[in-house]
Amino acid sequence: MDKLKAMATFVRIADDGSLSAAARSLGSSLPAVVRTLAALEAELGVRLFNRTTRRIALTEEGRHYLASCRNLLASLDEAEAALKEEAGELSGQLTVTAPVLFGQMYVAPAVNRFMLRHDQLRCRLLLFDRVVNLLEEGIDVGIRIGALEDSTLIAHPVGAVRRMVVASPDTLRGRPLPAHPKDLLQADCIGFLSGSGGWWRFEDKGRSFGVPVKGRLEFNHVAPAVDACVAGLGFGCFLSYQIAGHLAAGRLQPVLEDFEPTPRPVSVVYPHARLLPARVRVFVEWMREALAM
Repeated sequence: MDKLKAMATFVRIADDGSLSAAARSLGSSLPAVVRTLAALEAELGVRLFNRTTRRIALTEEGRHYLASCRNLLASLDEAEAALKEEAGELSGQLTVTAPVLFGQMYVAPAVNRFMLRHDQLRCRLLLFDRVVNLLEEGIDVGIRIGALEDSTLIAHPVGAVRRMVVASPDTLRGRPLPAHPKDLLQADCIGFLSGSGGWWRFEDKGRSFGVPVKGRLEFNHVAPAVDACVAGLGFGCFLSYQIAGHLAAGRLQPVLEDFEPTPRPVSVVYPHARLLPARVRVFVEWMREALAM
């Protein structure tokens, strides 16, 4: 049995979530993938997956072995990539994740510029508005907004974003500016369907507090909520990058700046590894420069 090939097959099965999907990714047949996995499990003397007719899931032993396989294969990849890097060539697969709107506005353009410089690379950019487990989902680099709780990640801060209350000039015309967050209790506020449950967070002299807001409009996506705010349909609460263009053009104006929560850090993160593939190391440095705020 080719142990390295078997390990790579095992990692591919874990990443793709099924034997048939792994076979397609590897350009192999399903019986060949099944035989390779069976031979690896026999060699190790443990079961790596629990398999039923409908799903496949890693066992506890499989999760531990998966991390070891990733590290070993990454080290081999690093050794090969280092040779190519000497010739100025990066290659292989790069997988990146970021929040949806931030990814569309800032990460995707930076990725596109990076790919134009390295025509031997392949890249997948996955945009999610959820915290992604980089190791479990086979992702090389993530862009995170907010405090990091996972100590297994290496993080490079690139800036910070503010949580801001804003309104259009039409909304503010003919009325006094809110002097305190409680003034929003009687205002028309644009809702965003999220875990906040209709409460906007503020800080005053180091004390955090929430204000329940209400209004005629609610959205489950940021972009139309921003559009509604620009159109004069009420006050909105957004991250600064989501409205940067409207602020610069004067279509939105900040209010209650003295009560804004502590800015959220923006970081480029990747799983801790003794050796990083050259493509990951170079890409991380590229993104640190591209996203510097």
